[in-house]
Amino acid sequence: MAEEQQRIEFSDNTAEGRYEARIGGTLAGAAQYLRAPGVVAVTHTEVEPSFEGRGVGGALSHHILQAAQEAGEKVAPVCPYFARYIREHPDYQPLVYDKREHG
Repeated sequence: MAEEQQRIEFSDNTAEGRYEARIGGTLAGAAQYLRAPGVVAVTHTEVEPSFEGRGVGGALSHHILQAAQEAGEKVAPVCPYFARYIREHPDYQPLVYDKREHG
């Protein structure tokens, strides 16, 4: 199916406080966040039912982690899905905010 081969496009919708993943212009998933100086707290990740099982959540988590790394920010994985993604991809562990290090 050609639709499944379409690229996932990501954007940071700062007005809504969420990263968005779109496939073919359609919202496929989103990750809500809160920001503090130098930290992005991902609070909830959701994939639209019609896009489940297509790697949208993982791709979105990867995008958020890459964006944080490039910006020199840490992440606070409040969302259980996002936290599990980091556990399963330990290369991202250094990006996790540790309040003991920051008072």
